[in-house]
Amino acid sequence: MSRMHDRRSRPSSTSEEVQAFYEQHPYPPPVANLNRYRDRWKDPRMRRLESHMYWPAEPYRDDRSILVAGCGTSQAAKHALRWPNAKVVGIDVSKKSIRETRKLKQRYSLDNLELVQLPVEKAGDLGREFDHIVCTGVLHHLPDPDAGLRALRGVLAEGGAMQVMVYAPYGRTGIYLIQNYCRHLGIAPTTREIRDLTQVLQSLPETHPLAPLMANAPDFADPAALADALLNPQDRPYSVPEFMDFLGRSGVKFGRWVRQAPYLPQCGMIASSPHRAKLEKLPARDQYAAIELLRGAMVTHSAVVYRDDAPGNPQALSFEDDKWLDFVPLPMPGCVVIQQNLPPGAVAVVINRAHTFTDLFVPLTEFEAFVYARIDGQTSCRDIVEEATDAVSVGEVIQKLWRSDQIVLDRSMSWPKEAENRSSGNENK
Repeated sequence: MSRMHDRRSRPSSTSEEVQAFYEQHPYPPPVANLNRYRDRWKDPRMRRLESHMYWPAEPYRDDRSILVAGCGTSQAAKHALRWPNAKVVGIDVSKKSIRETRKLKQRYSLDNLELVQLPVEKAGDLGREFDHIVCTGVLHHLPDPDAGLRALRGVLAEGGAMQVMVYAPYGRTGIYLIQNYCRHLGIAPTTREIRDLTQVLQSLPETHPLAPLMANAPDFADPAALADALLNPQDRPYSVPEFMDFLGRSGVKFGRWVRQAPYLPQCGMIASSPHRAKLEKLPARDQYAAIELLRGAMVTHSAVVYRDDAPGNPQALSFEDDKWLDFVPLPMPGCVVIQQNLPPGAVAVVINRAHTFTDLFVPLTEFEAFVYARIDGQTSCRDIVEEATDAVSVGEVIQKLWRSDQIVLDRSMSWPKEAENRSSGNENK
C-alpha cells in the first residue's frame, strides 16, 4: 500500500512503545464524575434500544456478559453503569487507565465490573467467552490489528455481537499530514512539545485539511487528546474495502454500521442525486465504498459484527412478507423534530443529533409525520397500519426512518407493554 499515512508492520517493541505512550497520556482524559451519564441510562428504554441494535430479533435481555477491550480510563465503568445486571470485564494495556477506571468502580460501587491489565491480543488469557464485546478506537493502534481482532473473535460467544470502531483514512487526511510533520521534526509527546505544537496548530491556515477537524472536535483542546491524535506511535486507518477485508480475515462478518445513514444511497443529499440509481445497483460493500469516497470526510468506521460461523446475518431485514407488521419501532434517543424553516412539501424535519453530516435530516410529509408520531416503543407496525389503513405506505415510512437512524426495530415480537416498568426495578444507586 502506498498511502503516505500507512504504517508498515512494526517490530514487537511497538507494543511496549504504545503501552508507554498511554501510561504517559491516558486517553480519554480521566474523569471523576459519571453522574450525568448514569442518570441518562436509568431509562430502561435506552437499554432496550441498544439491545435490539445488536440483536434485533432476540428478546430483550439486560444480563449479558460484556468485554470492553481497550477500555481506557472510563469506558468499562460506563458500561457497568448502563448495564447494572450485566457482568462487565474491562481490559487495557495501560496500568494507569486501569487505575483510573478502578477509582470509578469504587466511587459508584460497581460490583458488576472486573478490571484486568491485559493487552487486547491476549484476551484469550481471560479463559471465558462474552455475549457482547466493545472495542472502539483500539485496534488501529496495535502493531498487529489482525491478531487483536482474531483474539476478540476467539472470546466472542456463539450468538454474540461485537462493536468494532477503527479510524477511516480520508476524513483524517489533515491528521496524517501533521503526524508526518511531527515525525520530520522529531516532536516527542512531552508536556513542552505538546504545548508548542498546540501553539503552532492555532496558526494553521483555514485551508489546511486539519482545520475543520480542529474546529469541530473540542478534544483537540486537551493535551492528551492532541497527543493521541498526532503523536501516537502507531496509527493505521481503514477504508471501507480495507475494513471489510480486515473483518473477513479475522473470522468475523459485517452486520450493520452503528450509524448507517451516512453509508446509504437512500439517505441525505445522495437520495436526490442523479447517481442514486447507479449506487443502488451496486452490491452493499461497493455502495459503502463509493459513498465513503463521495462524502470524503468520514473519520471512523463503527460496525456491529458477528462470528463468521453465525447462520445468516442477524441484521437482515425484509419487508417482502408480513412479518414486519409485528415489529415494534423504537424511537432513537437524541432525535429532534423541527417545524420551522422547512423544505417544500414537509410539515416537519427529524434530525438525529448523533450524525455529523448535516445533510442527514429527514423531511416528513403529513402522512409520514402521522406515522412518526405513533412510534413510542410500544405500538407495533400492525397497530400503526390499522390506524393509517395503508400498509404499503406505512412500510415505506418505517424503512425510511430505519435507514436514517431515526428508529431501531424490535423484531423479537416479545415485548409486553408492562415489561418496561419491570425492567426499571434494578438500578445502581
